[in-house]
Amino acid sequence: MASSEVFTSEEAAQRAIKTYYESQESRMGYELVFGGTQHFGYYTPGTWSPFPIDKSLRRMEEKLMGWLALPAGSRILEAGCGVGHVALYLAKHGMRVTGVDIIDHHVEQARRSAQKANLPKDQIVIEKMDFERLEAIPSASHDGAFTMQSLGHAFSAEKALAGFFRVLKPGGRFALVEVERRPNAEADKKNPRLTEQLSMINVGTGMPTNERSHDGFYKGLLEEAGFVDIESRDISDNILPVVRMFYVVLLVPYLFVRLLGIEKHFVSMLAGTAGYVGYDRWRFMVVTGRKP
Repeated sequence: MASSEVFTSEEAAQRAIKTYYESQESRMGYELVFGGTQHFGYYTPGTWSPFPIDKSLRRMEEKLMGWLALPAGSRILEAGCGVGHVALYLAKHGMRVTGVDIIDHHVEQARRSAQKANLPKDQIVIEKMDFERLEAIPSASHDGAFTMQSLGHAFSAEKALAGFFRVLKPGGRFALVEVERRPNAEADKKNPRLTEQLSMINVGTGMPTNERSHDGFYKGLLEEAGFVDIESRDISDNILPVVRMFYVVLLVPYLFVRLLGIEKHFVSMLAGTAGYVGYDRWRFMVVTGRKP
């Protein structure tokens, strides 16, 4: 099965993705909380306070460089680059980055940020491109590739992985940092409302792959694509402070939204509350591999 049953077509999934990222709720939320960045921060397990958030975001990006384990000067593909913050971090630390995204305002903002950074011309290149359709990128042209909370949007994760594998040079490194579902039939029976909410989040944010993921899902994708030396890391405890913060901040406004019966129109708010309540239903995984 290449897509989630909640999306009848790739076009429907892409409409959901664009609607989500173009919504004022999404754009304001990312800007106010993460300064526009669209990934979680990294914390020492046991940390309570999520502040300062910007430092935790940079720590996650630093960790990513370690997981990729590539020397300075390597050409790296970021699939789903958003507004370009991760790509810029890597470029400023000596990597040559190709960032691709399908959202117009993401691409425009990423390009503006790259220009302001005054980096060498080929240090960072931002293209409007679907990461499931990388035909414009030559085979064996990149030393590394990664996704940072973007692969969940793929309609066919298998197709995406095949594309990443193709554009990598032999010996090239791949890393994904993604939410992986933990289906639990017993928990579903006890709290079917939560199960419904978690699926509602995936529908509202356009995440077919996240909806169908399960324990070991991403590791299996890398194996199927042909990667070797695959390693999986569960870093759920390292993002808990900000997940908990979302719940504390959003619970009261979410209750009003739910009372009015309009929660599907406030999917970020729903994700911030249900994500914490259902923390045992998902894990935050890092999976890395090498192209032989």
